[in-house]
Amino acid sequence: MAVETLTPNTTQKKPKWLRVKLPTGKKYTNLRKLVDKYDLHTICTSGSCPNMGECWSEGTATFMILGNVCTRSCGFCGVKTGRPDTLDWDEPEKVARSIKLMDIKHAVVTSVDRDDLKDMGSIIWAETVKAIRRMNPTTTLETLIPDFQGVERNIDRIVEVAPEVVSHNMETVRRLTREVRIQAKYDRSLAVLSYLKQKGINRTKSGIMLGLGEREEEVIQTLKDLRAANVDVVTIGQYLQPSKKHLPVQQFITPDQFKKYEEIGLDLGFRHVESSALVRSSYKAQKHIQ
Repeated sequence: MAVETLTPNTTQKKPKWLRVKLPTGKKYTNLRKLVDKYDLHTICTSGSCPNMGECWSEGTATFMILGNVCTRSCGFCGVKTGRPDTLDWDEPEKVARSIKLMDIKHAVVTSVDRDDLKDMGSIIWAETVKAIRRMNPTTTLETLIPDFQGVERNIDRIVEVAPEVVSHNMETVRRLTREVRIQAKYDRSLAVLSYLKQKGINRTKSGIMLGLGEREEEVIQTLKDLRAANVDVVTIGQYLQPSKKHLPVQQFITPDQFKKYEEIGLDLGFRHVESSALVRSSYKAQKHIQ
């Protein structure tokens, strides 16, 4: 699953470093009005992202394609699962138009998993990137893709349209992958990231969540595995339980521990490491193309 849910619903008392200020500012207010007026769909709003005000003020927003029903049922994710609707072939133009209306400088595009489709949604993915390029020629792009079950032809469609950044999230450490991601495979995700780099993608990226019961040495090993796959950018944030049906938070990671992982990641050779409790996949995404 390429999408992470951001709204917490846990019985544990949140520590003070997870408190978020409400978004403010003229840029945020204007974008909020546009989103409401034209019923524009962003992960920022539907996921109640704590960084929405900061990202929007910098001209960055995240959009989800291929509907809002996922064929996988990951234990961490609040997106609905089940039988998805038929494809909306007008979706690429709708997303491109939303980006233009919002005057987005750097767009992050993600999606649900569509294992029900022969191409797993990769054609719509490619058409969306092309539409954004046509309508927003100065907008830079990050695509946060699913694993496409590791099928190279589907991954090649992303490579061919050459987003500035291509991201695929590991989400968690090897030991917890089966419980957290269910249909996903740790080594398959690494293989996707490695393949992207081999095929010429200049900037690859991945993200993991902490607080699911992982051990420090497992986090460090995951970072090493990502660097071995030549991943350039990594994001590390706190998992927050989206509902009582989802995996519970096992631990709130301290700011000092997040800082330690950031330093370890930089020492390993990542170009960028975003590591703190409120970091999400698209946090400070505009920096990651530099």
